[in-house]
Amino acid sequence: MKSLLRIPYAFAGLVTDALVRVVPAGKSKFRRGVGGRRGLVDRYEKWGVTFRDAARPLVWFHAPSVGEGLQALPVIELLRLRRPDVQIAYTFYSPSAEEFANSVRADFVDYLPFDTFDHAAAVVAALRPSALVFSKLDIWPALTECAAAAGVPVGVISATLPESSGRRGFIARALLGDAYRSIDRVGAIDEADAKRLREQGVRGGRVTVTGDTRYDQVWMRAQRSASPLIQGLRSSRPTLVAGSTWPSDEQHLLPAWTTILNKIPDARLVVAPHETSDAHLRSIESWTRSRSLTLARIDATGGQSADVILVDRFGMLGDLYALADVAFVGGGFHSEGLHSILEPAAFGAPVLFGPRHEKSREAAKLIQAGGGAEITGVADLTIRLADWLGSVTDRDAAGSSARAMVQNGLGAAERSYELVTALLAR
Repeated sequence: MKSLLRIPYAFAGLVTDALVRVVPAGKSKFRRGVGGRRGLVDRYEKWGVTFRDAARPLVWFHAPSVGEGLQALPVIELLRLRRPDVQIAYTFYSPSAEEFANSVRADFVDYLPFDTFDHAAAVVAALRPSALVFSKLDIWPALTECAAAAGVPVGVISATLPESSGRRGFIARALLGDAYRSIDRVGAIDEADAKRLREQGVRGGRVTVTGDTRYDQVWMRAQRSASPLIQGLRSSRPTLVAGSTWPSDEQHLLPAWTTILNKIPDARLVVAPHETSDAHLRSIESWTRSRSLTLARIDATGGQSADVILVDRFGMLGDLYALADVAFVGGGFHSEGLHSILEPAAFGAPVLFGPRHEKSREAAKLIQAGGGAEITGVADLTIRLADWLGSVTDRDAAGSSARAMVQNGLGAAERSYELVTALLAR
């Protein structure tokens, strides 16, 4: 990092350290994130002394949130399967990723400390990694530079750097330039990402295109046997699974569904809202009652026969798409942007979504393949639902195209595994 930037960066580190000491515990995302870092470096050091086996290599994966963790997951699984001699550390940044992180089969799991040079030097010394691997784009300058200075090879898998990324700005490039130059191997999602990463400072010969491991992750999930809960909800009724919906999505979805029921009376709706606040869930329940429809929450008895199944907990949406004849993915009518369309596509469900999908390269591919469609409002959503729910032939054709699009993206996990093992061989 350029010397002039070390002073403000160090000051920001002092501020975050102060927050860790003074912010009281609480349930908000901010307080959970701060509270989770109390005593954090001590936890690293204790694990390093107690459980780090110096005779075994250790790969440290960092994925800031759940999405990046899902991209790292197939590579971790391959490493577990083929290299049982390797210890694995897995760190995350966002408190929303804590539950997912604890499900990863890693030897050490915890928050990543706030990025100061003191913290970075301490945790690198504690874990003594044989390789440090970032998932997607969350490159932290102090950690990367300290790892490289300690002789730890650094890699990135499923690497992306969008054209609009703030990391491409002048200050960010000055802050991150040394970190990018310290990276030994980068597996970019596509050639455009590879070009931008080279421009960012990664040495040209160290960047290859390996693809996006999300394709492998969703495909692997779709091939698993369904859980007893999902099996118990299967039905011959035409079923729409609406996942990660916001109220702005439901403003279009629910009126369209009312019309669909006039045309296809036995159609069934499964709704998994992005946020499961009591107020949000109650609004959907109120709409259901106003239409004289039967509703069951996901774990309640009678779910299979309900007209509307309401999902009131996290962590199961990827499996719920197994129930879908057609899928609607939320976020396309919200400022957050479109959520993942790959999960339903892997199950062979044609996918509908709103117009705000400019940051989703998969959405464009799915539309081009004929396995998905953009909808702009109630009218065209109603038309498309009627076509796909009402015609098995049209639905199956679109679903096959969606599944084929995912299959065409497979192989990134294998290539990323090879990248990681190449780091270990250094």
